[in-house]
Amino acid sequence: MNFWQQLKKPILALAPMAGVTDAAFRPLVKSYSADVIYTEFASTHALIHGNEATRRMIAYQPEEQPVVCQLFGNEPEKFAESAKILESLGFAGVDINFGCPAYKVVTHGGGVVLMKEPELCRKIVEATCNAIKIPVSVKIRASIKCDPTTSLGAVSTTPRDVQRKTACDLVEAIKDLPVAALMIHGRSYEQPFDGWPDVSMITAVRKIFPGILLANGGIYTPEDAKRMLDETGADGIGIARGAWGKPWIFQQVHDYLTTGSYVKPTWDEIVAVIIRHAEMAKKYKSEHGFIELRKHLAWYVKGIPHASALRQQLVRVKTLEEIIAIFQTVPAPAIPLLI
Repeated sequence: MNFWQQLKKPILALAPMAGVTDAAFRPLVKSYSADVIYTEFASTHALIHGNEATRRMIAYQPEEQPVVCQLFGNEPEKFAESAKILESLGFAGVDINFGCPAYKVVTHGGGVVLMKEPELCRKIVEATCNAIKIPVSVKIRASIKCDPTTSLGAVSTTPRDVQRKTACDLVEAIKDLPVAALMIHGRSYEQPFDGWPDVSMITAVRKIFPGILLANGGIYTPEDAKRMLDETGADGIGIARGAWGKPWIFQQVHDYLTTGSYVKPTWDEIVAVIIRHAEMAKKYKSEHGFIELRKHLAWYVKGIPHASALRQQLVRVKTLEEIIAIFQTVPAPAIPLLI
């Protein structure tokens, strides 16, 4: 039995995000009842060639387990080789990126553009599963439009009126392989992050995929999480942007699904989380960590009075002491926090 099968449902996962799910943020999320933690996604090429920056980026602490590292690339043999490296590093699982719309990923023929080539996806999944003993999972999107010439250089023979590959097309190609879990973002590549996801596509995948299914996209509140689970029948959810400036959302979702209610943090509690986050940025990433922390600081203060002026200070911080000094001067908001 792999770790996915041992988790209590519904499963709450921190979805992988470049520049966000780093060594400072992940332990915070884990402390708020997240069941599975994903690192930032790593290049198969970089891992195989011993890129030190990539190794540092995916380094994790034991208390974060189960930790999953997501790989991107487009060559089956490189997925297999890099998966072996991740297994040797003690990761609980390996995730295959067929869903990322990021420019740097898709322009190199990885991420969501691989959904145009279900048979290549199958080869990647099969090679990865055969290479390691730890569980393999997959991340996909609802669909992607196929151009006459694909980004992988192959000429499409698909008629123009049906030039779209869906999540179901990909899942049909891999459903007989030992994929332990699948996270589906319910929006198309052409609709990256706007609107409520296409739950009909998620439910369609639920009918044909035999493993653990996580629904992703549009989950910003505990109510969103419950709605997604109710509408899709998924085994759990993956929260991404909904955790920006709100690592406690996982505890709120857990409480809401369990008891029907949840608690919003006070301003003093939020400041305490911010300081803790900053301390971990310094501990794990030294002074450079504060540069990467700036976007998180801006997210933490979103929606409070005078947030714009406060952000102007926070986007320039370079030390822990500066952050502490700034928040010592910020009074508790007089209005209820919308978080």
